[in-house]
Amino acid sequence: MAGAVRILVTNDDGVHAPGILALRQAVDHLGEVFVIAPDTNRSAIARGITIHDPLVVDEVSMADGFTAFAISGTPVDCVRLGALGLIGDPPDVVVSGANLGLNLGDDVTYSGTVAAALEGVMLGIPAIAVSQDALGGGSGPGLDYDFSAATAFAAKLVPLACEARFPRHVIFNVNGPGVPPGELAGAKVTRLGRRVYDDSLVLEGTEGSARHFRIYGEPMSHDMQPGTDLSAIDDNFLSVTPLHFDLTDLEGMDHMARWRLDELLQSVAGVS
Repeated sequence: MAGAVRILVTNDDGVHAPGILALRQAVDHLGEVFVIAPDTNRSAIARGITIHDPLVVDEVSMADGFTAFAISGTPVDCVRLGALGLIGDPPDVVVSGANLGLNLGDDVTYSGTVAAALEGVMLGIPAIAVSQDALGGGSGPGLDYDFSAATAFAAKLVPLACEARFPRHVIFNVNGPGVPPGELAGAKVTRLGRRVYDDSLVLEGTEGSARHFRIYGEPMSHDMQPGTDLSAIDDNFLSVTPLHFDLTDLEGMDHMARWRLDELLQSVAGVS
């Protein structure tokens, strides 16, 4: 790729989260780096976008003095702003994270971190998502994280993602276990595992006719399947899962071809 690589760094935890600072510092030496991130935490917003309100963009200083763009929208909005001209020419690669907590298995469908990377590939821009477990396990602000291994590994992937031969419809989903770098068992290419959600409907109070419920927050478990991202993290491996956005079930299409859809349509629409 001719010229300096243009790297867009974003996240869903907010522009002042420690993970995005660590990730940006890890890729600083690779080219021209831009940060566009939500002005507050937008975790678990998935591929949400802002369509009814204008996007407010402000320039803010990160903890080390680097100037970033803080926006009132979502992680996907951040990537679209970068691709549409906020930073001049579109970026050559999108790097999203480092998330405060893992994005594994079914969780990727909720993740704003993964959604930002997917938006990159939707726009023809290679992308990497990075997430990190807290030391000893857990997620969220206030816990201790060591982002060094996962972010350094992601930085090594950036030149690979920018190669012309790398498929433009695929993202790298990188997850780091909650151990110090010296305790990593290695790195594995994995497939998505299956989460087991133990959520329940809990009434926490009432206010007039309004009831206040909590659904989420119970510890999650997962199927113990070898070769999955969840299994790799359990064994203290850094997990790298290639993901794409093609949700079409090709086998299901073949099965439905035998359903005589024209006859079904005639039965409901009176088509002759």
